[in-house]
Amino acid sequence: MLQNYFVYILASPSRTLYIGVTNDLHRRLFEHKTKRTPGFTSQYNITRLVHFEVTPDVRSAIAREKEIKAWRREKKNALIDAENPHWRDLSKDWAGGA
Repeated sequence: MLQNYFVYILASPSRTLYIGVTNDLHRRLFEHKTKRTPGFTSQYNITRLVHFEVTPDVRSAIAREKEIKAWRREKKNALIDAENPHWRDLSKDWAGGA
C-alpha cells in the first residue's frame, strides 16, 4: 500500500506560522483545530492550513520540512503567496470539516 506524507504550513489570524510533517493530514489538522495537544499551535491559535505538499517518501518530507523551517520569513511568505495569496484556509471545504 502506498503511503503519502505531507509537509504543511499552518497560520494564525496574525500570520504566525507553524510547519509540520504528517502521514495523515486530515487527522493532524483535526488535532490542531481542536487544540488536542497543548503547545505552540494551541497557544497561538494556529489552525489555518495555508500550504501543503505531498510526497510518497518520508525522508523527503522530513528534509523538506527542515528546509522550509530554515528559510527566512520572507521566503516562507512567498511560498504561501505563490499559490494562496489570500492565505485562505485550504481545509475549510474538506469533507468532515478538517
